[in-house]
Amino acid sequence: MSPQPRYPIPAARFRCEIEVERSRFITTVQPVASASEAQAFVAELKAEFPDANHNCWAYLVGPPGSTNQIGLSDDGEPHGVAGRPMLTTLQHSGLGDTALVVTRYFGGIKLGKGWMVKAYTAAAQTALEQVPRAERIAWVQLRATFDYALVTPLDRRLAEFECETLATDYTDKVSLRLRLPEEQEARFRRMFADLTAGQGVLDTV
Repeated sequence: MSPQPRYPIPAARFRCEIEVERSRFITTVQPVASASEAQAFVAELKAEFPDANHNCWAYLVGPPGSTNQIGLSDDGEPHGVAGRPMLTTLQHSGLGDTALVVTRYFGGIKLGKGWMVKAYTAAAQTALEQVPRAERIAWVQLRATFDYALVTPLDRRLAEFECETLATDYTDKVSLRLRLPEEQEARFRRMFADLTAGQGVLDTV
């Protein structure tokens, strides 16, 4: 089983903007399932805002706070003032599988390094607090084969395990293709064994 089989992710692409000392900071947040998806998102944003002074970015693939698959860039800003505070903010946001790009249009007033760290942190934080959230769930599919007499009793139990029926096949026995959260599988297998008195068959699809 995955160490964290379900966790919050952005529901969809989200964008917001703040202004700091006349510089515009446009933050775009995107759900991503891999490092390559994150890099493609960054490339897309750079193409969308080619005239921006900077398109700084950070991403995290995996559960909230994880460090296994991360990336960041200051995109020409002084080292450490953009990508690192953006990533730190992301890692403390409670979101997983997330990439964000902060696009900066310089407003004519130079910011010191301390102010720049605050500005990029605020830009990331504002977006990550407002982004609509969904849930990433690790699913497992099982094929359950059992006697006809147990169709109704089993059907009554499926909701307990957040279990959906994807397909049904009627031959000499009933065969159901089921989908349920990975974290529910062990409990479901125990219930199924009890319900069928060990006569039913459960295969991973």
